[in-house]
Amino acid sequence: MINWNGTIVSEDANILAQNRAFLFGDAVFETVKVINRKILFLEDHYFRLMSSMRVLRMEIPMNFTMEYLEEQILSLVTKNKELDSSRARITVYRNDGGYYLPQNNTVSFLIHSIALENKLYSIEKTNYEVDLYKDFYITKQLLSSIKTTNKIINITGSIFANENGLDNCLLLNDSKNVVEVLQGNIFMLLGNKLITPPVSEGCLNGIMRKQILSLAKKIENLEVVEEIISPFDLQKADELFITNVIKGVQPITQYRKKIFTNLLSVQLIEKLNEMINTI
Repeated sequence: MINWNGTIVSEDANILAQNRAFLFGDAVFETVKVINRKILFLEDHYFRLMSSMRVLRMEIPMNFTMEYLEEQILSLVTKNKELDSSRARITVYRNDGGYYLPQNNTVSFLIHSIALENKLYSIEKTNYEVDLYKDFYITKQLLSSIKTTNKIINITGSIFANENGLDNCLLLNDSKNVVEVLQGNIFMLLGNKLITPPVSEGCLNGIMRKQILSLAKKIENLEVVEEIISPFDLQKADELFITNVIKGVQPITQYRKKIFTNLLSVQLIEKLNEMINTI
């Protein structure tokens, strides 16, 4: 079942014929994790969604409050019996009409969900190898920092990773700097300095990125900064890890011939789970 504009309908409901998200990628989305009927980091997701809609000049309905969207997501996971732990995605798209120029800026939304096995975060893969993806580049602009449905670079990069036996790929911007991975943000530990690229470099303004920055700044003797990461820096790093809301923190164990530790990653996962238990 899915939630379409507040109504629970079957997944085969025909909503694609004139759908601008399908035809033009005219949509934004948020993926959330639900644990015990609570949406993790709900406020951060809500305000990023509202900001993304404004960037795309979508008309925000008066009833699109945080409480309304929370109710819509939870009604679906309840119907699907996925209350313990689930992944839900809300896609907001501009309504039918027009070609590149829309006939109006009103919106509809679609929510779907799937059950997850674990409530708390853990390291899912002990061996995790990545490499650079250089076929296409991310541009340093505001659109790159929000979650639109235009994800062709992530799709072609995922195919490249699969064809080459990789677990993920590092994405570069048009200045050839490392900005993120296929499914999240990137962090690099160099000595006692934890680095992640600034949003101005073109990376996603990630929700888990924000949580990890906050948690890391509380660790003694650890300097936390937002700085440019060059591909040459990767070989000097002590640790690399990926962040997103569904996986939490995923350590990278290998980049080419370089092997990395995961001590900080494990520490951050523990702190993340402690924070979740208090929500």
